Amino acid sequence: MKVLFTLLLMPVCSVTFAQKLETLTVEKIMRDPKWMGVAPSAICWSNDGKNIYFNWNPTGADRDELYTITPANTKPEKVSIADQRNITPERTTWNKKHTAILYGKNGDIYITDIKTNKTQQLTNTVEIEGGATFSGDESKVLFTHGDNLYSLKLNGGELVQLTNFTHAAAGVAPAVIAGPPAGRRGGGGGQVAATNARVQSTGNVQDRWLRAEQLELFDIIKVKDKDRKLDSAARKDFEVKRLKDIAVGDQQVAGVTLSPDGRFVTYTLIKPATDAKTTIVPNYVTASGFTEDIPNRTKVGVAQDVYESFVFDTQRDTVYKVNTSTIPGIKDIPAYFKDYPKELERRTKLNEDRKVLMRSVYWNEDGKYAVVVISAQDNKDRWIMKLDPTTGALTILDREHNDAWVGGAGSRNLGWLDNTHFYYESEASGYAHIYVTDVTDGTKKQLTNGNWEVQTLQLSNDKKTFYFTANIEHPGITHFYKLPVTGGVPIKLTSMKGGNVVALSPDEKWLAINYSYANKPGELYVQANKAGAAAVQVTNSTTEEFKSYPWKDPQLVTFKNRYGSDVYAHLYLPAKQDPAKPAVVFVHGAGYLQNVTYGWSSSYFREYMFNNMLADNGYTVLDVDYSGSAGYGRDWRTAIYRHMGGKDLTDQVDGVKMLVEKYGVNPKHVGLYGGSYGGFITLMALFTAPETFTAGGAIRSVTDWAHYNHGYTDNILNEPYNDEKAYRASSPIYFADGLKGNLLMLHGMVDVNVNYQDIIRLSQKLIELHKENWELASYPVEDHGFVQPSSWTDEYKRIYKLFEQTLKK
Repeated sequence: MKVLFTLLLMPVCSVTFAQKLETLTVEKIMRDPKWMGVAPSAICWSNDGKNIYFNWNPTGADRDELYTITPANTKPEKVSIADQRNITPERTTWNKKHTAILYGKNGDIYITDIKTNKTQQLTNTVEIEGGATFSGDESKVLFTHGDNLYSLKLNGGELVQLTNFTHAAAGVAPAVIAGPPAGRRGGGGGQVAATNARVQSTGNVQDRWLRAEQLELFDIIKVKDKDRKLDSAARKDFEVKRLKDIAVGDQQVAGVTLSPDGRFVTYTLIKPATDAKTTIVPNYVTASGFTEDIPNRTKVGVAQDVYESFVFDTQRDTVYKVNTSTIPGIKDIPAYFKDYPKELERRTKLNEDRKVLMRSVYWNEDGKYAVVVISAQDNKDRWIMKLDPTTGALTILDREHNDAWVGGAGSRNLGWLDNTHFYYESEASGYAHIYVTDVTDGTKKQLTNGNWEVQTLQLSNDKKTFYFTANIEHPGITHFYKLPVTGGVPIKLTSMKGGNVVALSPDEKWLAINYSYANKPGELYVQANKAGAAAVQVTNSTTEEFKSYPWKDPQLVTFKNRYGSDVYAHLYLPAKQDPAKPAVVFVHGAGYLQNVTYGWSSSYFREYMFNNMLADNGYTVLDVDYSGSAGYGRDWRTAIYRHMGGKDLTDQVDGVKMLVEKYGVNPKHVGLYGGSYGGFITLMALFTAPETFTAGGAIRSVTDWAHYNHGYTDNILNEPYNDEKAYRASSPIYFADGLKGNLLMLHGMVDVNVNYQDIIRLSQKLIELHKENWELASYPVEDHGFVQPSSWTDEYKRIYKLFEQTLKK
């Protein structure tokens, strides 16, 4: 057993690259990526649709710079700092006619007239204003300042505060101070009022009798009583109506919105979870010379915030809660509790409502209907419901339930088509598709259908057409389509085979396309928004050195797994197979990610080059989109529910079986490697499938899911104290005794995603199990995603050495 600590030096980068790349080595491919050329990124349109902006670095400078083109002039030009200051942010709010935009910049709010290109600053304060939108009649701008909602009249500038959330104890009415009416001087009436203010009526019968007797017997009491009543009436005549105080205590205020008619304010109160313990990541290489702690995240199973949503009816000056108790399935107990009969019985008796979160409120233009999206905190349900703002009552429009978890491509693409029809995406058919519901009667219509996914979705300005990205032709090919909102056959707008990431111009006349192919990094193209139109290439980013090497276009193959499903994979075949007939399986990370496509892998371009190098040296390489990967629908996405390291691992094993049977690979000479989720699979493979895998390089690996974050892990494995079986079945640390092959673990020491503690705990377990065939390489300055070329180089030299020494015997 070896524990290796790699000391790092800051790299010296050069913009001068060799012109010919004949032989791949780890040192060459793991250099600063500038040697390859820097592809354009962050591609977006100006709000008037005249310019495309993008980050680019064609000269190999220290940093990317901002460039611009127009559809008429596609020669990229640098954008000056002065011009950059005047560029509006990408996140803007349009008015209905698309003639003006609102946006926030440096904490203030601006409005720009698109036709005249004139901009007016609406606020100029030290504190931050945000969430700027137009009012229903577009005569005002609505925005939040602190917790509260304000309106600012566009013509005249009148500023009105619409809510008054106070952090006094909830339910405690603040004191109201009212003096005598204007023009009235102090005297007997004022003294009487002051005296009466000190008298507390107990409602006691005796007290009321005595007061009545005093009033009957003494004239002076009668005079004072009459004076008190007159004084009270006079004050009421001059009383100014103040905004209702809404006491929220220690809760946070979020999602404050105003109905188009200005009557209803909806908002959510968040009660933060208390005593949420967080991890700490020690940083050893610091400018101070001292070890410094990096405050980090919580672990899965931590108590969650509690959400409640409300309506403030300004007309009735009343606040009431949105009633979630009538939501269909609100008391459902997750199906996995059938494996825990005692807990199931306990929850059945309690009969409690599940905790939910009202994510958004969508008002139609005339303000007659409001639609809300509500998610169960256990993420087994998503409800789209109609809200009656006068009562807080909810009516179901759509319920998407999944015993695993609700998610997938496009789950948050939704909005109004017109005043009565609401669109959204759902995996109800097994794949993410577009649906429209009529809110007046609850009827639904599915607009797209098939074994493919709608991945992005945008409604046209005139609300007659949907634009979307989908993988209709093949799971690994994305194109941009348009479709009438009434349904029909999608019309393909892009034509280049590979990956097409499209930004539609605000005037909907042009497409800015980031196009890539499996062996070609992304480049910017411009195309007219017409089917069959030619796309014009704008950038040519790769260096001559990168172009000089014949990068492989890996075969995109399928094989059947043991459950009869098609598994998609990239296959790299060596021109000359090594006599040992070795093979390596690369396992992509993230879990829910698609790597087997005809497009360039921006996430795993280094691994792509490393796979090329392995093939050049006689290895057969397989890259699998295993169960749990994106792009293949609901059932593939959730196939890992309650057992990570189950079907996702057996897909790798079945892939090796295919390599042995079809490509002559030696079954005793197979290794694998991967990072993050790929590192996790590598550990599970070495621990539970030692008969298939001889060696593995596990990078930044999760070793025990009970120590990962809540948002990701809770969806797949539930909470560790509620579903211990799932965690024990899915965590490599419980299977470490099965290690027989050769294991290399590599981890950044300042990893704030998968903490270094994870790999240290597994190391201790291996020590206690007296395992010897493992190593740990630690990288003192690296987070989850490595940055330094020296780290990348050291890491992959070790992995390559492992394979050379163990797979070519």
